[in-house]
Order: sequence, then structure tokens, then C-alpha cells
Amino acid sequence: MITGVWKGKSNRQKVEVKIIQVGDSLRGTSYYHDGPRQYRRYSIRGYFDANSNEAVWWDDQLLEEKPERNGGPGRVPLLARADFNCPGDGRMMLNGKSGKITDDSPGADLKLDKTDYSQFPDEWDYVIDNFTAGANAPYIIDSISTIAFVKPPEITQPVFIPEPKPVKKPETGLVSIPPSVVVANNPPVVAVQTPEEKFRTRTNLLVTEIPLSGDSIELRFYDNAEIDGDSISLFLNDRLIFSHIRLTGQAYKVKLAVSELNDDNFLVMVAENLGTIPPNTSYMVAEVNNQRYEARLESTEGSSAMIRLFKPK
Repeated sequence: MITGVWKGKSNRQKVEVKIIQVGDSLRGTSYYHDGPRQYRRYSIRGYFDANSNEAVWWDDQLLEEKPERNGGPGRVPLLARADFNCPGDGRMMLNGKSGKITDDSPGADLKLDKTDYSQFPDEWDYVIDNFTAGANAPYIIDSISTIAFVKPPEITQPVFIPEPKPVKKPETGLVSIPPSVVVANNPPVVAVQTPEEKFRTRTNLLVTEIPLSGDSIELRFYDNAEIDGDSISLFLNDRLIFSHIRLTGQAYKVKLAVSELNDDNFLVMVAENLGTIPPNTSYMVAEVNNQRYEARLESTEGSSAMIRLFKPK
């Protein structure tokens, strides 16, 4: 039920958010606006916890700005945390806090109501309108993502090559030269890769090896530098186990049972984005059988950080 159009205020700014739920992940767009002609549009990513009814999402990439470089709302991307509740009479609300992605403080009030009307038509309308009729299929949502999550290309002025003057040659007379050529100077649109595609196409670089013993291993991930919106996925033995992990100054904890692991295991950290200060860097602390291990993990658009977890023979 969280899939749909939500309107209200976020961090004292008027906002319209289109949220699409895919499993426990959230996608969509956010529009911070002062009306239909002055807004900033971001792609959003996040997750929904069905046990606590908490939705968490953040502005991932600035896609559109009208007018360009305007001084209106949306100048700073935000992180939102909200409780999803239905008080009755068909009303649905998201109430919580939103603030700067780079700030761990709760931020200002977030109050959104679900609505049937969107002030800003875009590619997600088809999914929202037909969600219960089959448009909730992951492959359809992934297809829409390749359009909606790509920043529209900047349309530059065509380059006109002027008509050259004919050249006179004594042996042949006047020679006609081809007419003017108009060159469209637009950059290509590149599709956004899923975490699985990024994992398959990037090189894994071994960073450290950790011996396993005892009952479990606890891994804690932090942003290694300035908190700038880094987001990662974790793969264990070629399988995605966690996605949309936002790195902050507070630990994101992962606990694995040693008995369920192989004798040799490979944990790979894949950057979903590079934050505002590339590359994507994580500080990892591992505790296993009262032993502590630390590592600095770095992931780029070409490589991912890999940790070997092994059971000593």
C-alpha cells in the first residue's frame, strides 16, 4: 500500500514523492517545488521494514531542475524516515523526520498524505496506476528504472556547418560542394545498472582475510570519511544478501552464523553510488570469537572490495 503518490512537506518544503515498493526496497522520485514550474526532481532509493512499518528513503540523484540553477526548494538532497500508518476512512500517512543526508541528526518534520493525483507526470505513473494489475513485476520496474533514473540529457544548440563556396578548377569548371550538415550534439542516455549487474561487471579486489571460529561473526560498516550519502550492497558467495545500505557514522550491523558458512567464503562490497565525494569508502569492523579485525574497503565504478572468510583447517 505504500506504492503511490504522496504529498505534503519535508524539512519545511513542499514535496511530492512517488514511491514504488519492490520487495523490501523502495524506488521512485521526489519533487521539491513551489508550483509546477519551479521544482527540483531527484531519484530516490530506500527500503521498507514491514515489521516496524518504517519507510526510509533518500534523494539519490538530481535529475531535473526548473528553472535551471533556481534558488527554490530542493537545493540539498534529504534523507527521510517515516512511520506508515492508516488511521481510517481510507487515509494513509507517512509521518517522521527528514534532514540532510550528511547529517545524523533527526532533522525537521516530515508529513505526507497519500493521494490519487500527481502534479508532476513522469515515467512512474504507469507503474503506480497499474501496480495491482501486473505492473508490480520486478522486470517492469527495472525497465522503468532505466528511463526514470537517468538524468535527462542536456539539449545543446545544433552545430551548423556553413555552406562552403564552390571551387573553380580549370579542367572541370565549377565543382559543387555538399550542403550544410547539422550535427546533433546530445550525449547518449546510459541505463542505470542493478546491484547484481554491478557485481557481475566489476573486478573484485581482495582486501583482507578473516579466520572463522566460535558461533558467529559480526560485521559493522561505517562511512570511512565525510558522511556523503554512500550506499552499498553486500554479496556473500555470489549471492545478494543486503542492498541499499546507507553508510553513516553509526554502524550497520550484519551477523552471520559460522555453522551456516562454507569452509571458504567471499564477502563483496559493491558501491551502489559514490556519494558526493568519490570513491565509496567503508570502514569495517569484524568481531569473531572475541577477536577484532578492521579494514578499509573502497569501491569504485570499476572495482569492488572483497573479504575472504575462511575456517582454518
